[in-house]
Amino acid sequence: MTDLSSHLSTTADAYDAVAVLYDELARNQLDTRPLDRAMLAAFAELARTTAAAGPVAELGCGPGHITAHLRDLGLDVFGVDLSPVMIDLAREAYPDLRFEVGSMDALDLADGELSGVVSWYSVIHTPPENVPSFFAEFQRVLAPEGHLLLAFFESEGDPLTEFDHRVTTAYRWPIDELAGLAGEAGFVEAARMLREPCEGERFGHGRLLMRKGK
Repeated sequence: MTDLSSHLSTTADAYDAVAVLYDELARNQLDTRPLDRAMLAAFAELARTTAAAGPVAELGCGPGHITAHLRDLGLDVFGVDLSPVMIDLAREAYPDLRFEVGSMDALDLADGELSGVVSWYSVIHTPPENVPSFFAEFQRVLAPEGHLLLAFFESEGDPLTEFDHRVTTAYRWPIDELAGLAGEAGFVEAARMLREPCEGERFGHGRLLMRKGK
């Protein structure tokens, strides 16, 4: 398997280096992404009404704009990211929200603490052989029947494909393959979405809304 600690360090350094520019480019993207807003709204409604009690975590939160959007949808939410610079930007922009530096493979959370997890493009840089360890950690921290929302670049009929992401190496996943890995980790698929690239985007996008089993 890939040396995960070395990979995480490389990813954190890469995002530290571009954090300010990334923040400027990404902050208002949801304004022109109605399908993305719809998936986030569906997740929020499920997280608010599920039997699972507890807050929601956005894992790989970057500068915090998705975390803030989830807050506006009525969730008790906080963000975690590998990049200290990203976390500093998030705290500055949204001082009323909680943001922490941390890794998705080893969260400082109790078993079953969360009612929901949002992974918005946060596993895209993970070497494919390491993705199951992240899903196992999502499973650990979610309460029974808690929900997981995954956003990622979809391979559009191609096999799992590495590509030159603007920050650091990333992967485009066949939606069925990623859903299968999540299923092996104990998640049940509730909904999925494929959408075409918007202006300025190179690839199609996938969304998976999953539920932890009882």
